[in-house]
Amino acid sequence: MRISKDTKGPLSEINIIPLVDVMLVLLIIFMITAPMMQHGVNIDIPKVTTKPLAAKDEPQILSITRDQQLVLNEKKISFKDLKPAVQFLFANKKDKEIFLRADKDVPYGFVVSCMGIVREAGIEKVNIVTRPLEQ
Repeated sequence: MRISKDTKGPLSEINIIPLVDVMLVLLIIFMITAPMMQHGVNIDIPKVTTKPLAAKDEPQILSITRDQQLVLNEKKISFKDLKPAVQFLFANKKDKEIFLRADKDVPYGFVVSCMGIVREAGIEKVNIVTRPLEQ
């Protein structure tokens, strides 16, 4: 930057180089941390040859982990609290649909008993989440 000897007033230009430096640092920080922000329960879902279902509203997901722990929308619940939790979750909703994600190593009887409790809670549609087979 050159300042001529003819100007006697203050410099009226804005120096944006520090602003650009800070923005680039923030961009790099967010690019590194964004992939780490994903939440969820690691479940090994079985693979099938069906087509995906279209979800209408925000999906309600019940996950069953390998060690038979229940997670309802990222909140751990016990087996005995499953029915009241599902009833509370769907108390003011007219479209009662839930997605069930179960690890492929969970005993079939436990999955069916969870589905039965969800049906007793008044849920009309229980969808089972799977992965497509690799060709």
